[in-house]
Amino acid sequence: MARPTPINEEIKLNPKRYIVSKTDTKGIIEYGNDYFVEISGYKETELLGQPHNIIRHPDMPRVIFKMMWDRIQNRRNIFALVKNLAKDGRYYWVVTEFETKVDPITEEIVGYTAFRRAAPKEAVKKIEPIYKKLVEIESVGGIEASEKYLRGFLEEQGKTYDEFIDEIIGNKGLFKAFFKLMKKIFG
Repeated sequence: MARPTPINEEIKLNPKRYIVSKTDTKGIIEYGNDYFVEISGYKETELLGQPHNIIRHPDMPRVIFKMMWDRIQNRRNIFALVKNLAKDGRYYWVVTEFETKVDPITEEIVGYTAFRRAAPKEAVKKIEPIYKKLVEIESVGGIEASEKYLRGFLEEQGKTYDEFIDEIIGNKGLFKAFFKLMKKIFG
């Protein structure tokens, strides 16, 4: 399937609705809730069986996805601010929490679930220039160079990635409770 050409138009997400998708261990979409289908602009039949990166926006640094895959493949959770690309070229920002699904008998990883909701505007304002810099670095030096830059940036902030993201997304109170509830419902 051909990737859409990005346009500079944001899809305003309903802060009271959530997006859920499930993939296999290779990132192939196995499930998407109705809101995911609606916002992405794809038909459900177009999404199922496709790599989840079908919605990856080119403004997203590859290092963020590398970090995400490293974490979830090691059964560690991660929150991320993600700019996604809809079928019509528009974009939407989400806060995503990933969960690794493990077979209760074999203890092998069998898939991943992503829980998303609208990203706070202030968080987007803070992360956009960082992502832009990381994408620029990747275009010249690859993922390794952007990973080194990100490490240096976080060291300068005196924070881990998780602490930095928690701070800018306001991961506390009702926001934190939302993701806990989504895990109960879809986990």
